[in-house]
Amino acid sequence: MLQSGFVWILLGFVMFGGLHSLLASLRAKALAARWFGDAGRLGYRLFFNLSALISFAPILALVALLPDRRIYAIPLPWALLTGALQLAAALGMLVSVLQTHPLHFLGLEQLTRPESAGDHPRELVVRGAYRYVRHPLYFFSLVILWLSPLMSWNVLAFNLGATAYMALGAWLLEEPKLIQAFGEQYRAYRQSTPMLIPLIKFSKK
Repeated sequence: MLQSGFVWILLGFVMFGGLHSLLASLRAKALAARWFGDAGRLGYRLFFNLSALISFAPILALVALLPDRRIYAIPLPWALLTGALQLAAALGMLVSVLQTHPLHFLGLEQLTRPESAGDHPRELVVRGAYRYVRHPLYFFSLVILWLSPLMSWNVLAFNLGATAYMALGAWLLEEPKLIQAFGEQYRAYRQSTPMLIPLIKFSKK
């Protein structure tokens, strides 16, 4: 029987995903620019990131505080191997962020360089990890999540919710905006590069 926390954590992800998707929409950004002028246009990315951090905190609290039950624990020495892979994935995330204008990613560049305002930098990055997967931050995040040495019902719910959120968010929200930003250049990149998992392409459309 599922732990009650399992359901609450998944519901938390549904609420977080709904709010996050709403704020990520072009309509929400246009409304912010209309209501707050340049402050809304230039500061929206920073506001979006801060709101994501704040709204994500309750999910972490649910995982930590709700009743839980262990499913399995990876024994030694295998836990050392999974830990090393998690560390490598964390380093991969850091390198991937550094490859894609980190100040723009955080929303700070837009405040000092108004011409850089927008969801994406002017350059489509296809080097490094982006040569093998279109969303390496999500790929490395999935590696870290699913190689957790301790799996419980709460952690499983968190991992499932996070996986669904990243996959649906990349497919339904980020991909259309990247096509809008880079046009045929991104369409060609999408044809040759998997979305989330290196070497695995689910669609060629």
